Amino acid sequence: MRSTDGSTRPTGAVTHPPSERDGRIRRFSRAERLVHLATGWLMLVCVAAAACLYVGPLAQLVGRRHLVANIHEFSGILLPVPFLLGLASSAFRADLRRLNRFAGYDKRWLRAVRKGLTSPASRPAGKFNAGQKIYAGWIAGAVLIMMFTGLLMWFSGFLPVISRTSAIFIHDFLALAICGVLVGHMRMAYRDPEARRGMRTGFVRREWARRNHPKWMEESHSGERNTAE
Repeated sequence: MRSTDGSTRPTGAVTHPPSERDGRIRRFSRAERLVHLATGWLMLVCVAAAACLYVGPLAQLVGRRHLVANIHEFSGILLPVPFLLGLASSAFRADLRRLNRFAGYDKRWLRAVRKGLTSPASRPAGKFNAGQKIYAGWIAGAVLIMMFTGLLMWFSGFLPVISRTSAIFIHDFLALAICGVLVGHMRMAYRDPEARRGMRTGFVRREWARRNHPKWMEESHSGERNTAE
């Protein structure tokens, strides 16, 4: 994740403003929403299958352990597929660049969170706030490690320097961490209906965007002026 002192756009670059509809602005394209939806379902299937494998009462209730194990393995292997397909979308690639840049105002956002400040002025954010950027980077890295350790468990002896026992320990420990992070992610989404609407329809209210992502609105207005010029 790169760090910048301010705007994520190069000087003089033209940023196309988001399209508008009934007082709302576009936050996510259809391709981005499909990537999020497909990834979310694959993640839920993977976690649910893992629970049926490792939680005794669930394992007894569901049975068919071999089938459940196959579902868990293949849903895990398929997790990167929506991301890779999404790279064909320019909007998706643009948001990846945003998530990969840590601006100066993101540090102010984190300081405000640590101090318990809740006013919009104390928490400046671009299209994604600092917490969302950290979450995206963490979950991406965690999924890659889970896939790697899962393959080591699947193909025992493929990498002799790492024992299967070590792979199982890392895989299980990280799985618990991912479950905790996912619960936090869903809780935050539940508490913000407008954010959920943005992911469901692609559009959010201007007031919500101005209050929660003021730097994104400034970037959009700057793009409008550059386009007019």
